[in-house]
Amino acid sequence: MAFINLLLLLLMGHFLGDFALQNGRMAREKCAGPNHSLPWGYWLTAHGAIHGLIVALLTGMPLLGLAEWLVHMLIDWGKCRNLYRLPVDQSLHLFSKAIWTLLAIVVFAV
Repeated sequence: MAFINLLLLLLMGHFLGDFALQNGRMAREKCAGPNHSLPWGYWLTAHGAIHGLIVALLTGMPLLGLAEWLVHMLIDWGKCRNLYRLPVDQSLHLFSKAIWTLLAIVVFAV
């Protein structure tokens, strides 16, 4: 039951971070392109950090938060470069939450 509970929290946290906490400017400017108010890497890093913080707070494991931060940035970087579209992007993000849950519950026995 702990696995399902943590997975649900992480999935809800993902949608909070990707939709409620990401405004239009961040969604546009986290991808390389012209007319940015800040360099695109700052936006991408900040967006990934929001997700990392959510994972760290929900799991109590800052290292999983760091892993999420980096993986989330990498997935979004691929979407920004048109390597895949939103359905694949979201599937990769949700799959990563299952990995963090597995690591937290099974490997680290949280």
